[in-house]
Amino acid sequence: MLFEKLKPEVVKILGKNDTSITDRLHEVCQLLKDTITYYDWVGFYFKNGDKEELKLRTYVGEETSHEIIPFGAGICGQVAVSNKNFVVPDVQAQDNYIACSISVKSEIVIPLFKDGENIGQIDIDSNSRDPFTEEDERFLEFVNQEVATIL
Repeated sequence: MLFEKLKPEVVKILGKNDTSITDRLHEVCQLLKDTITYYDWVGFYFKNGDKEELKLRTYVGEETSHEIIPFGAGICGQVAVSNKNFVVPDVQAQDNYIACSISVKSEIVIPLFKDGENIGQIDIDSNSRDPFTEEDERFLEFVNQEVATIL
């Protein structure tokens, strides 16, 4: 399975202690976008200090103006509040969706926990409708667990 082959690559990238954390996160984004055909935009958002908002740290894909997302707004903002995975098979069916691009059809957001606290998330947009499976969720949970070890 593709995800099983990617796990050691993610661990290897995150283990590059001579590289900045942001650069390592960016490299993980690039790996996922380049390897998983339906991952068209991959990024990491983190809680912005003490503010009730998320700040985009790094991403790969089409440019976005959504560098700051208030808690509760859009899919990412909802995950910041709910602390739960959010898989959106069809973004047009979501009332509280912040459109990044007209080509985006679906989205998956997985919260990132450090010491039990939701400190960020990985956000993936797809230009395909309903491509995300439970395997995507488990794999992205693994990615976030590994990311938490370097923060």
